[in-house]
Amino acid sequence: MSGKDTGETAALTHCRMWIGGEWREAVSGDRFETADPYTGLAWASVPDAGAADVDAAVRAAERAQYGEWGRTSGFERARLMHRLADLLERDAGALAEIETRDNGKLLREMRGQTEYLPAWLRYFAGVADKLQGEVIPSDRPNFMVYTRHEPVGVVGAIVPWNSPLMLLMWKLAPLLAAGCTLVVKPSEHTPVSALEFARLVDEAGFPPGVFNVVTGQRAELGRALVEHPGVRHVAFTGSPAVGVKVAQSAAAHFARTTLELGGKSAQLVFPDADLDAAASGVIAGIFAATGQTCVAGSRLVVHREVHDALLERVVDRTRRIVLGDPTAPGTEMGPLANPAQFRTVTGFVERAVAEGARVLTGGRPAPDLGGLFYEPTVLTEVTPGMEVARQEIFGPVLSVLAFDTEDEAVALANATDFGLGAGVWTNDVRRAHRVAHAVRAGNVWVNSYRVVAPNVPFGGTGASGWGRESGLDAVREYTETKAVWIELTGEKRDPFRLG
Repeated sequence: MSGKDTGETAALTHCRMWIGGEWREAVSGDRFETADPYTGLAWASVPDAGAADVDAAVRAAERAQYGEWGRTSGFERARLMHRLADLLERDAGALAEIETRDNGKLLREMRGQTEYLPAWLRYFAGVADKLQGEVIPSDRPNFMVYTRHEPVGVVGAIVPWNSPLMLLMWKLAPLLAAGCTLVVKPSEHTPVSALEFARLVDEAGFPPGVFNVVTGQRAELGRALVEHPGVRHVAFTGSPAVGVKVAQSAAAHFARTTLELGGKSAQLVFPDADLDAAASGVIAGIFAATGQTCVAGSRLVVHREVHDALLERVVDRTRRIVLGDPTAPGTEMGPLANPAQFRTVTGFVERAVAEGARVLTGGRPAPDLGGLFYEPTVLTEVTPGMEVARQEIFGPVLSVLAFDTEDEAVALANATDFGLGAGVWTNDVRRAHRVAHAVRAGNVWVNSYRVVAPNVPFGGTGASGWGRESGLDAVREYTETKAVWIELTGEKRDPFRLG
């Protein structure tokens, strides 16, 4: 495959970075290895880039932005995006296998994601040739006024390890439609799929420099990208703590930001809900993807009247979740993605128990599997003030809280700094709308959970960040609106009077 060779070590896949339409090593020549979370073995060797490599990538993106790509019409951008979608559709299976090998998530989960990604390209390709401004009626008869939506410029993107290509695509598709260029830094834990995706971008015929990938494990790499004066917009997905630093660093040179940060989402189950459906939705919300998703429904807020009946269903299904090889068809939950995340999850549960929470099931590393496997865990007797009820864990841990009234349920759901997602389970349509409106979250699912689409905005409030990915709102994140005033008469006017 392009960008790969047998490398210096025969057992490892040898990868290069994609900068300015060329496969490159890091300027320093340094490399690092990425490991398969399931086997624990290194499987790929990747360039360990630094600030000089970021500078080369941004300059390549600038050349494309203010050169060939900048002169490309929306119709041509759409054609290239459709071509890329076709190629992505062709290679979706292979890309899913790379993602599973890099982050340990189920192959069927990652295949579902990669097979869905062409829909983002096709949806935003339909927007690329429709970014029209408008004529604004002027209060002065001698002026015609209209607007243009122009690309903001070079975008720097930093994407995490949990859904690398999907979260990359949520940025790439709208910014391509807007006419921007991209330098992306994938997570050091999952760098390979972005490099393989670059091969498809090249095959699709995009001009050199439109899409660039820099890889590395040093903190300076992300800082260099965010702080680079040539980057006009930073699109970041990650933790709130890092998101704050990204926003501050970008603001120092007046770059805009889109921040898709963490979540502590609640699933609210009312007494009239279909409990079998709700139990399935709760399981999907917290144990799918090993709980390693920003919208994980990590808090179950359940009416006291159905508390025991629902927990019986949830705990029974949790105990039957099949852990194992993420590539095996029967596996339902794979390992955690890396040792640091394993330690994080273990620490949260230990502290929760010390605070008084009770483990109904799980609560420990999987004894028969070892490695990075952690049992799906349900904690009860959790109070709103506990750390486990307030902080994002990013693992398979469900905290259960009970309520008596609708107002109390909403208050519990909103008792967090985050505002990304929420689930509402009820058969009362009036209650469904009331609660969906009252919960502070950017995404609310009623009688379902964890559903996304290219035409629906996704994002949060508070510690979950700002800006929107997907939907028409996402394209506006990557454009500047320019007002153009055309004087129609040629008459002279008083130079010292406004207008």
